[in-house]
Amino acid sequence: MNKTKREEIFRRFKENNPKPTTELEYTTPFELLVAVILSAQATDVGVNKATRKLYPIANTPEAIYALGVEGLKEYIKTIGLYNSKAANVIKTCKALIDLHNSEVPDNREALEALPGVGRKTANVVLNTAFGQPTMAVDTHIYRVSNRTKVAPGKTVLEVEKKLLKFVPKDYLIDAHHWLILHGRYTCVARKPRCGSCIIEDLCEYKQKTEI
Repeated sequence: MNKTKREEIFRRFKENNPKPTTELEYTTPFELLVAVILSAQATDVGVNKATRKLYPIANTPEAIYALGVEGLKEYIKTIGLYNSKAANVIKTCKALIDLHNSEVPDNREALEALPGVGRKTANVVLNTAFGQPTMAVDTHIYRVSNRTKVAPGKTVLEVEKKLLKFVPKDYLIDAHHWLILHGRYTCVARKPRCGSCIIEDLCEYKQKTEI
């Protein structure tokens, strides 16, 4: 795929959705961090249902830490892997209190040192909460990048690096959200909805559908 095509793809994404954002509900960087930790192998809808009950009761490191693992589980038990997630969130709250004055750090090294926070989670927080040009490659972005040929790669890290290299700089801040939403609602896994896709004529996927 050439530079001109990529430019037009992201121009259309922006025209169609000028201010994309995560579908996770949050009001502070800490709420976003917890929501992203909870979202691993879970849907944003499921996470939002849980945090709508949790955050009015506890939405700071101190308040969630005070709940303890068992107390937190009561709020997130509808989410997959809730046992390990509860343990990680409590440990992360303790680390934020002890090491970061209860503030979410805005750098990758410090974020990835937190329990339950890997590269993808760190990238989401850096991009969405702090406006940094990072690329959190989930299954949707990996699929769209490879299928369209915007940034093909054999590993998540390879796709991430190619996206950072190939996405036009003017679109880099929002590219992560556009690609996720495109993969979630249009370029879906089993049968992409090519007929209703705003970049169908630019995409280099060979097995296009009429849907």
